[in-house]
Amino acid sequence: MAKNISEEDVHKAIGRVMHPEINHTLVELGMVKEIALKGDKVTLTLVLPFIGIPASIKDYLENSLHQAVMKLGAKAEIRIAEMNQEERLAFLAMEQEGWKGL
Repeated sequence: MAKNISEEDVHKAIGRVMHPEINHTLVELGMVKEIALKGDKVTLTLVLPFIGIPASIKDYLENSLHQAVMKLGAKAEIRIAEMNQEERLAFLAMEQEGWKGL
């Protein structure tokens, strides 16, 4: 059960979630939107550059966000959406600059 967590707590926790292959957080990459807290439930949208990304990567990103929210004692509901062209171009530029490689 969540212990009086604030929206600021949620934003800080989610803001620390790093992309596994790019040296930026998901928030910096524009991949997290519409964060809302109601009681002990956090709702947010994970915005992907392409809907067809490999399931393993999508699952990793979702699980990383779930873990960040669970550490606060809350539940997460994550919706999936696709970036628009402008968001995708910004993401791809940051990806190129911050690529860690595997």
